Amino acid sequence: MANTEASLKEAMSSIEGTTGVALVDYTSGMALGTLGGGKEFNLEVAAAGNTDVVRAKLRTMEHLGIQDEIEDILITLGTQYHLIRLLKSRGNTGLFLYLVLDAGRANLAMARHQLKKIEADLEV
Repeated sequence: MANTEASLKEAMSSIEGTTGVALVDYTSGMALGTLGGGKEFNLEVAAAGNTDVVRAKLRTMEHLGIQDEIEDILITLGTQYHLIRLLKSRGNTGLFLYLVLDAGRANLAMARHQLKKIEADLEV
């Protein structure tokens, strides 16, 4: 079992191309922990904004009657990938891991695989 800080550090060090990572509560929009980012990329603001993305997708699924769960949401930009992984392990509902990747250095398949592993070890 890993705590929030250890999990965020693992994501930064083990996922190639990671420039920022956050654990976010999408019921409140607050980041419970962040690592990386910087002056040019505020992870607190990104966490709050991506809360709206998660809520909108969950609402849309409800309206469509889709009886399934979101594993992750991928947003591709010209130079970045943004990966949102909703947590489901051990009752961690209402939380997501948010990962910002440099598109030129990242391998999406490996990032998703590693993020799933980090989720399984995370204890909030």
